[in-house]
This record gives sequence, C-alpha cells and structure tokens, in this order.
Amino acid sequence: MRIATWNINSVRLRIGLVEQFIDEHKPDVICLQETKTVNETFPAAALAAKGYKHQHILGMKSYNGVAILSRLPLAKTGVKNWHNREDCRHIFAELPDGTEVHCCYVPAGRHIPDPKANPKFAHKLGFLDEQTAWWKSRKDKSKATILVGDLNVAPLEHDVWSHKQMLGVVSHTPIEVEKLLNWQKAHNWVDAVRHFVPHDQKLYSWWSYRANDWEASDRGRRLDHIWVTPNLTASLKKTKTLKHARGWDPKPSDHVPVIVDIG
Repeated sequence: MRIATWNINSVRLRIGLVEQFIDEHKPDVICLQETKTVNETFPAAALAAKGYKHQHILGMKSYNGVAILSRLPLAKTGVKNWHNREDCRHIFAELPDGTEVHCCYVPAGRHIPDPKANPKFAHKLGFLDEQTAWWKSRKDKSKATILVGDLNVAPLEHDVWSHKQMLGVVSHTPIEVEKLLNWQKAHNWVDAVRHFVPHDQKLYSWWSYRANDWEASDRGRRLDHIWVTPNLTASLKKTKTLKHARGWDPKPSDHVPVIVDIG
C-alpha cells in the first residue's frame, strides 16, 4: 500500500495538482489537510473518477478541513475534536485489513511563541497535550495504526534549515518539540520517514510563500509526517518527499506530498 499526506491549501483551487500527483505516483490512500471547503463543494466526483471512490471528508468554509481518499473500502469512519473546538482537524477510518488511518491537521499557532500573549499558540499546545493524553489512554496499542498529516512541528535539528535560528520560531520551539515527542512516545509511534532518512540529513516538506527563491535558499521545515505503530515497522518499504512539487504550476501549495510504501 502506498499512503500519502499533503497539506493542499485549498483542494478546489489545486484539484489539478492533486490529479497530477495521482497520475504520477498512484497512491492507494491520500490524506489531505487544509482542504478549505465544506463537504458539499469538495471535488468528490473528480477524485472518484480517478479511482478514489471511498472518501471520508470533513470540511468547513475557507479554513482547515481534512480528507481521506482511498482506492480501498473504508469502514468505521470517525471524527475527533480537540481543545473544545469543532474545527475539522482530525478524522480516521479503517482499511480492509483492519489498519486504522488517522489524518490530522495541528494548529499552526501563529507567530508569537508565548501562550500568554498568543491564544493561538496556547491552543496549539493544548491540542498537542490532548492528543498525547488520548493516545496514551488507548487500550488497544497492538492495533495496526497509521497517523499522518500536517503536524505543524519540525521536531529534529535537521527538520529545519537552521536549528539555532529557528529555536525561537513557532514550529521548532523547544516546548512544541517536547510536546510532539511526548505525543510520539504516548503510542510508541515510529517516524516512518526518518526510518529511511538519517536524522543528520536535512529534510523538509514546506517552504514559505514569502521566499521567491525558495529552491535556491532552501529554507524549509519538515512539518508533514507519517507515523506508524511498531507492528508495521517491518512492513515499511520506502519513502519519498516530493520537493519538486513545491514548484508545480499553477499556484502550488507551500507544502509538498510525503509518501510511504507499506507492504
């Protein structure tokens, strides 16, 4: 099975890029974040025509939104809400072999890394804490599970272009990194991408729209993740982060697809 995660930053605006990605890489399951549309205007028919007849979508107007698109049947679909908000950030479904797939979009937290001065940053930290507590409390830790999405934290030194300069920047601050790693430990998650890519190798999945020379300057961050439960580790085959998709025309997302093959 090939699973992909992509913060598409408006699925209606970029449906052509999604179709291009499908044609070139043929994933079995695609998890999208920041779809930015209500369910009624989600391009479900166009994606079904591409083979993704099984869809679990949760959207809102102009903001957030997540989707699981699958060539395989989906069962036991559900929604999780965090930190007292119903803001379309987390859905899940079960594949035919019983594997559970979670698609998650963690709040960005805006620009000030101070929970007292910035309510959005406080919300992000609370979101991460609640995820950690929920996964830690789950009784069936042996169930094969995959969690993917824009987690909006680049936890490792080489997940950002400059560890030293990014320590005070939201997405790589010590408190965010600590909370994301606590979430990882809570369910013994394996970072499926870093399973293949050494920790001392730079790896990014996001480049700012503000940088016209994004490719030359390469000041990126790895915000998009694929985690698996330990019982799937032996089945991990390969990974790919499509850096070149940041330059796709027209109007690319600032994130690129991340793929993991499991089989």
